[in-house]
Amino acid sequence: MHNSSAPDVRLRIVPLGNTLSLLLAISYLLCVVFGLLAPEQMRMYEAWAPLLPGFEWLTWTGFFIGLVEAYLYGWYIAVLFVPLYRLFSRNGH
Repeated sequence: MHNSSAPDVRLRIVPLGNTLSLLLAISYLLCVVFGLLAPEQMRMYEAWAPLLPGFEWLTWTGFFIGLVEAYLYGWYIAVLFVPLYRLFSRNGH
C-alpha cells in the first residue's frame, strides 16, 4: 500500500556518488591511521590490498592509489545502485 503523505524520494547519482565516495575514502584513511597505531597483528592493510590494485603499505604512491581507488569504488556503487533502485521502485513496489 502506498502512503500518499510520504514524500516521493528520487535518488540522484551525483549526491549518492559523492556521499559513498567520501564514506569509503574516510574509512580508508581511518584504517591507515589505525594501521599506523595498532600492533602489527591488528593492522587492516592486508584486507585492503586485494581490493585496491597498486596499493602498497607505507609508500606515498600506494597510499594515494588506495585513496583514489576507495573514492572511485563509491562512484561505482552509485552508478550501479541508482538505476537499479529506480528500476525496482518504478511501480511503487
